[in-house]
Amino acid sequence: MNALPPPMTVTDAAADRVRALIASRGKETLGVRIGVRTKGCSGMSYTLEFADEKGEFDEMIEQNGVTILIDPKATMFIIGTEMDYVEEKLESGFVFRNPNEKGRCG
Repeated sequence: MNALPPPMTVTDAAADRVRALIASRGKETLGVRIGVRTKGCSGMSYTLEFADEKGEFDEMIEQNGVTILIDPKATMFIIGTEMDYVEEKLESGFVFRNPNEKGRCG
């Protein structure tokens, strides 16, 4: 029986940043939850929040030593996405590379 691939992947840099954020939170945390919301000219943006427990229908993946929960409403939008963390001179943050994305603003 073949296992299905995870709906998204997490780079080492993103996993390192998630671990650092959880450590700085100062309380027991299961991982982070990723969702999507309607926003901007392309229609969707990603949300990221601490997760203290798994929701009943959350998809849970464990990669590179971190637990990522995917909101069930976001699963179809996230399939195939790579979550990365990028640090540049003027900004840093999580970057979601989605091969299914049709367009992007800015």
